[in-house]
Amino acid sequence: MKSSRAVSIAKPRETGALRFGVIALFATLALLLAPIAASARSAPASFADLAERLSPAVVNISTAQKVERPSFGPRPGPQLPEGTPFEDFFKDFFDNRGGGGQEPRTVQSLGSGFVIDPAGYIVTNNHVIEGADEIEVNFANGDALSAELIGTDPKTDIALLKLTEEPSDPLPFVPFADSDKIRVGDWVIAIGNPFGLGGSVSAGIISARSRDINSGPYDDFLQTDAAINRGNSGGPLFNMDGEVVGVNTAIFSPTGGSVGVGFSVPSNIASNIVDQLREYGETRRGWLGVRIRQVTDELAEGLQLEEPSGALVEDVTEGGPAEDAGVEIGDVILSFDGKEISEMRELPRAVASTPVDETVRMVVSRKGKTQTLKVTVGRLKEAGDEDKPEAAAVEEEETTAEESFVALGMKLEALDREARERLELDPDLKGALVTDVESTGPAAKKGILAGDVIVEVAQEAIESPEQAKQKIDAAEEDGRSSVLLLVNRGGDVRFVALRFPKDE
Repeated sequence: MKSSRAVSIAKPRETGALRFGVIALFATLALLLAPIAASARSAPASFADLAERLSPAVVNISTAQKVERPSFGPRPGPQLPEGTPFEDFFKDFFDNRGGGGQEPRTVQSLGSGFVIDPAGYIVTNNHVIEGADEIEVNFANGDALSAELIGTDPKTDIALLKLTEEPSDPLPFVPFADSDKIRVGDWVIAIGNPFGLGGSVSAGIISARSRDINSGPYDDFLQTDAAINRGNSGGPLFNMDGEVVGVNTAIFSPTGGSVGVGFSVPSNIASNIVDQLREYGETRRGWLGVRIRQVTDELAEGLQLEEPSGALVEDVTEGGPAEDAGVEIGDVILSFDGKEISEMRELPRAVASTPVDETVRMVVSRKGKTQTLKVTVGRLKEAGDEDKPEAAAVEEEETTAEESFVALGMKLEALDREARERLELDPDLKGALVTDVESTGPAAKKGILAGDVIVEVAQEAIESPEQAKQKIDAAEEDGRSSVLLLVNRGGDVRFVALRFPKDE
């Protein structure tokens, strides 16, 4: 029969010295933890004081838009036999109810906004006032004043209004916060006009930062679980200091109502846009003149990077700021104006927020070595504003027969004049033409097609299929798991990393 052992902990005899030591220990811990406790702001007992102070600066915005009624012509009436006594009466009645010539109907919409200046400047969303013929701003004190549109930016969904009437009382206003300081888990409150009900307050926390919801090229939303519904659009998201940390813009909802996933434009983006709209009536974004892509794990090896980060340059605009600064295809932009670029999408935001004509430092990785370039930021033009480049002169060239080469599931041949004309390629383009792709090979898996032109292998320019084959073989002999290709397809270039087949 097994015996069990009782384990006990002997308690030391409590003495005056021991009690004093324990008290001293707790006192020391309290002093050490005090700064941490002070810095971690707990949930407030009530949001009432904050809501009462901020609500007067939040407004309801109603818009009216005149829409032409469609003309449908006379409406068909009942089919009556000829000679019926009421035939003429019914014909006249239905013919006079035709849809043509009617007055335009008025479509109304509701949203939210907030006052940022006692001079009457109000921020809201572009989609709240888009296409409006009349804009009316309704205040908590009962004032209903007309406003004009100063400027709008559809890419960030920000619009700036200004009152055209004098308010009865001095306008309360709210300042913008530094949204870079807001952290996931911080308390926030949203004030707005959900479903046209009037001023409503909801509270929650910041759920996430830097959300990309595919609404535009500069997506960098704050996500919150504070209830945001239709009609909250354009309203402010406040921090606990009563500063605007975001402009409520969108929700994710399968039902149309709040499910705790709302998105706000960060105040640092919104305030920059507002300043430009106020000064110029339009946005003036910075422009670099490059086409970029995300650096993947496979591309990182070929680019000689320790980790997949930065923005890979796939094309440089002729005459643009990047070309003037010495940026080359294949460079990886690691930082811009002191801001680290860990993901591709961070670069457009950093460049767009940089003042036009400002010169900044940009760190790039080129063939495994970092360089610092100075670039003077240009101004981004809207689509269609850029001058189209002139077509290059076509020069006659001698063609020589050259054998084909096969590598990584691609058949490579010389890029001769006939191929250039057939594929409408630049006459100055040099490289190796892909004429066939093995359906199960590495090239096919990465989307390479017949008609593509390989212009670089391992970041080295090639002019013939033989050079391409040699450099691919050299990369495999060096023990690399993949080789980096620069592929031209109809004038568009992109980097592709092809893996070498593993030996079974």
